[in-house]
Parts: sequence; C-alpha cells; structure tokens
Amino acid sequence: QVQLVESGGGLVQAGGSLKLSCAASGIRFRIFVMGWYRQAPGKQRELVASVTSGDSTNYADSVKGRFTISRDNAKNTVYLQMNSLKPEDTAVYYCNAKMGTRNYWGQGTQVTVSS
Repeated sequence: QVQLVESGGGLVQAGGSLKLSCAASGIRFRIFVMGWYRQAPGKQRELVASVTSGDSTNYADSVKGRFTISRDNAKNTVYLQMNSLKPEDTAVYYCNAKMGTRNYWGQGTQVTVSS
C-alpha cells in the first residue's frame, strides 16, 4: 500500500531552521508531483511548496526565499528545508503525492516556532 512518512518536525526558536523529510513507498515516486502542505489550528490546510517530476517548483508567497523543496528520486524522498522560521510557520506539515486522480497524504509532522 501507499505510505508517506514524514519526519524532521519539532520545536525551534524564531530565526532557526528545520528540514522535513518525506519517504514514499508503494508509488512510482518519480512521476508524482510531491508537495508540502500545512495546517495551523483553526485554519484551512494550505500549500507550502510543490515540485513536479521535472523538478519545477512552486512556493506560497509567505515562504518564498525562506523554504526550499527538493526531491531525491533514488531515495523516493522529498525534502523541505525551512530557514528563517517565524512563529506564523507553526503548523502540522503534511506530505502529499499527486498524479492525475491519485492523491495521497502523510500523517503529518508538527512544527512549532517559538518567539
């Protein structure tokens, strides 16, 4: 079955950095669009960043210049490097794999940024 397993979340002070990882199994990873979403308490889930099979990337305006998404097709893993973190980045971060009508989610990892 399909599994997306996130890791790397935690508690960090404002201005700090974290790197999230998402290991995928059960899919042809290299053909999927991979993305990171986040959901803060009381808010809707929003796209943070995505990367296509051709390595084209897309970022939410709020994270441009601070976050970098990348993928390693040999390891079936997508990463999110988060720098200059702000308290408003606090949320549960979810990994997503999408291709056509196929859409899969990880269980989420908590990121908390203290001021």
